[in-house]
Amino acid sequence: MRDRLPVWAQSRCGLEPRTLAALAVVLVVAAGFAGRYFWTGRPEVVRAPEIVRAAPLPEIGPTPASPVSSAPPGVSGVTTEPTAGASAEVVVDVSGKVRRPGVLTLPAGSRVADALRAAGGIRPGTDVTGLNRARVLMDGEQVVVGLPLSTAPGPGASAGGGGGAGSVAGGRAAPLSLNAATVEQLDTLPGVGPVLAQHIVDHRTEHGGFRTVAELREVNGIGERRFADLAPLVRP
Repeated sequence: MRDRLPVWAQSRCGLEPRTLAALAVVLVVAAGFAGRYFWTGRPEVVRAPEIVRAAPLPEIGPTPASPVSSAPPGVSGVTTEPTAGASAEVVVDVSGKVRRPGVLTLPAGSRVADALRAAGGIRPGTDVTGLNRARVLMDGEQVVVGLPLSTAPGPGASAGGGGGAGSVAGGRAAPLSLNAATVEQLDTLPGVGPVLAQHIVDHRTEHGGFRTVAELREVNGIGERRFADLAPLVRP
């Protein structure tokens, strides 16, 4: 068969034994590297990691009650703890045409309607046209229901249903209540027209009533001179 091969093939196949041995060694080494490569690249079974159990949390004992926070989202440090000196009650004197007149103790923020209800309600036939039953009560005030001007109490009363003003000895009209008077009643004051009277009522509604006569100076349109004329004629 060797004789049938071309000359160039016969010359290449005619290798010496030393050359064949070296070639065999190279082939064995290459086969070893190839086998190792395929062996390391074979797929292996991967085990799932073991479950790590969380350590039990330590028991936390009861803590002292803290004030309830009323802060809006993003704001801290605001609590609903009442401030020192703040009163949760108001004491008012309800008189006039009610079923059970007297001194009543009501929760802070109560309105005239709440005081009338606590006094047993208004007697039938009583005119309450000038009585603002939605007004917030002030501590220490008096609410008078349905008494005419001639029989209304003195300056310490907040007349209702009879016009919001009374009379005192000597025929002098009692000061007009800034917290109970209507726009029409305020319009009767000197230097006060319908527009300024409405400003007074709006200020009263916005700030929850007048606590002192001096707050009248905060109303838009009332200067020092006009306040000096109105101060003797009005009361909270």
